[in-house]
Amino acid sequence: MLSSAGFGLARSKGSHRIYMKGRIRVVIPFHAGRILHPKIVRQVLKAIGNT
Repeated sequence: MLSSAGFGLARSKGSHRIYMKGRIRVVIPFHAGRILHPKIVRQVLKAIGNT
């Protein structure tokens, strides 16, 4: 969803991936085989809606 909205992977540190679009930053925890918490999904949707 983030890449289709124009966000690019800025960097990754440990188990977190940071996506940027302009000055908007979204941090996504990345753990293989785990489902994202609804708060994280809401944060991503809010960031996409603001662009």
